[in-house]
Amino acid sequence: MTSAQPRIAVLVPCYNEEAAVATVVADFRKALPSAEIYVYDNNSRDRTAAVAREAGAIVRTERRQGKGHVVRRMFADVEADVYVLVDGDATYDAPSAPRMIDRLLDEHLDMVVGLRVDQVQAAYRLGHRTGNRMLTGFLSSTFGHTFKDILSGYRVFSRRFVKSFPVLSDGFEIETELAVYALELSLPVAEIETPYYARPEGSYSKLNTWRDGFRILGTMLKLYRAERPLRFFTVIGILLALASIILAIPIVITFIETGLVPRLPTAVLSMGLMIMALLSVSSGLVLDTVTRGRREMKLLAYLSQPAPKRN
Repeated sequence: MTSAQPRIAVLVPCYNEEAAVATVVADFRKALPSAEIYVYDNNSRDRTAAVAREAGAIVRTERRQGKGHVVRRMFADVEADVYVLVDGDATYDAPSAPRMIDRLLDEHLDMVVGLRVDQVQAAYRLGHRTGNRMLTGFLSSTFGHTFKDILSGYRVFSRRFVKSFPVLSDGFEIETELAVYALELSLPVAEIETPYYARPEGSYSKLNTWRDGFRILGTMLKLYRAERPLRFFTVIGILLALASIILAIPIVITFIETGLVPRLPTAVLSMGLMIMALLSVSSGLVLDTVTRGRREMKLLAYLSQPAPKRN
């Protein structure tokens, strides 16, 4: 008896991608003939939904604006064994999808990231490339081993990753959250080089280099505070303690020489800063215990789903 093939779902979040979405659907239909292709329209002002439907995709709508909202809805609604998440701008290489899926299943991984390799100079703007390197370096220094391309919009997931992942982001910072979740739980992941192309004529990027870059950085800081609270609040405590000591040194010297404390407000400020430093470290210790409990709950939710395998 022939074993059934895993159910594959291609998830395509779209916002004003009329010029590109038909190509995306056609390319992935050719690369993955047995897959179901879902296009989630996010309040597009053009004919994105109609064009996707004409191309043969299953079209659904998410009214809350932002890629994070769309991914949350897709992960909740779609049932499959393997999920392919790809942007609807026709910049990612559909023929790479079978190779990414094979890697996921053969090595029992939970996420395979498409590491973008530019095919033309215009494919990846300099500001985006620089920002990606900076954010990747920050993530590496914060969480240890990391990816080379954390902002890639081309990923393959196992079912247990998708159904246990608590999506909290609203916008483009969703890619950062996906990477941090994998690193936080030490999940088995991999990267595969995939060609990255320029957008077709008539399609334009919705990513603002500075605005979305700062949002992504802010998300990373929030995640660091949530996942590494002891380190986060200890650093704050050390800075406050240093400020307190710097302010206290001349006061102590004066007191030793004269037996007087002429700058009482400064002494009070120094004492207050030291108390705040101790409170910061204490908060870090308490929150670290809470975080460990949360991590255990996430791990239990992850382990409650079946491991990726060929049926």
